Amino acid sequence: MLTDEYRNDNKYMGLFSVPEYTTVKTPCRELPINQIMQGDCISVMEGFPAASVDLVVTDPPYLVNYKDRHGRAIRNDSDAGWIGPAFRQIYRVLKDNSFCVSFYGDIHIDKFMGAWKEAGFRLVGHIVWPKRYASSSWYLSRHHEQAFLLAKGTPPRPDTPMQDIQEWQYTGNKLHPTQKAVAVMKPLIESFSRKGEIVLDPFSGSGTTAMAAKQSGRSYIGIDLEEDYVAIARNRLAGHEVGYSRMFTNN
Repeated sequence: MLTDEYRNDNKYMGLFSVPEYTTVKTPCRELPINQIMQGDCISVMEGFPAASVDLVVTDPPYLVNYKDRHGRAIRNDSDAGWIGPAFRQIYRVLKDNSFCVSFYGDIHIDKFMGAWKEAGFRLVGHIVWPKRYASSSWYLSRHHEQAFLLAKGTPPRPDTPMQDIQEWQYTGNKLHPTQKAVAVMKPLIESFSRKGEIVLDPFSGSGTTAMAAKQSGRSYIGIDLEEDYVAIARNRLAGHEVGYSRMFTNN
């Protein structure tokens, strides 16, 4: 969470306010195009029409109870209860013959795989981003990120398929403890959607997927539980670049 010191600093006034109308309390049955919504993604997506989104690209909690060197943690990162309901809603709101790209925690692949298949997805590809550094060490020193390409129905094959080994770019995690780079997300969006289509990220964090969609000529919808990350994402999308890296305390 952000400290009152920064919330009350004139330099940052207004950057972290979240208008009340964007806090989802009951289903609205409307798509909030080009908005970042605050709320539980399961409840928020329940308010979306079925088969209304063209692509989902998301980086959910890995279920590893992660904390970075600054003590920042991820909500619901030790509770697997959300996985099945979340991916059932993701499947429901996706259009037929479309894709979901989901990052995942490899040591809990059984839970993710079970939820994907139970929701109705077919696994049609796997993407790896090698890293020059270790993001964690346990029995192995972890030097990669990974995501599965999931299909609802039978999407058409691309004329030029993207490679399943992609270049990684480090962000410094200034805005979020597991922040992905826009350059990592853009190839996914450009490969698996077309300009003008709608890209959803139900675990939007600091808004990287939305930024990548916007830069790629797509519409976006982001959802996050945390008011502070919602505010950061909105301000990134509005073009505000502030020194957010100093603004976190331990969760």
